[in-house]
Amino acid sequence: KKYQVGNVSILVTRSGSNFRVFPPFCPHMEEPLVESGLCSQGVLTCSKHLWEWDILTGTERGPAEKPLLLYKSEIREDEVWVYMEKELIYEFEEEDEDEFEW
Repeated sequence: KKYQVGNVSILVTRSGSNFRVFPPFCPHMEEPLVESGLCSQGVLTCSKHLWEWDILTGTERGPAEKPLLLYKSEIREDEVWVYMEKELIYEFEEEDEDEFEW
């Protein structure tokens, strides 16, 4: 689920009794995961290009080439607390149209 904390957007997911908090975009091409992300059996999949991650660790699975950035979080009295020292931002690579031969 997507939340707004001040001027920072985050996604919160749950796997069993564990919660994880991360930026709302796929680290591949800035796809909004609130629209294209699918969570199942502890795996987050971006349906745009089928990149996958272990939701508990953020590590890549399958064709993913970058890990998920995770905010430190904990459960306190049935609430998810997120530690946001700074906004976590992915560095996206621009696709160069000159790379392709027509």
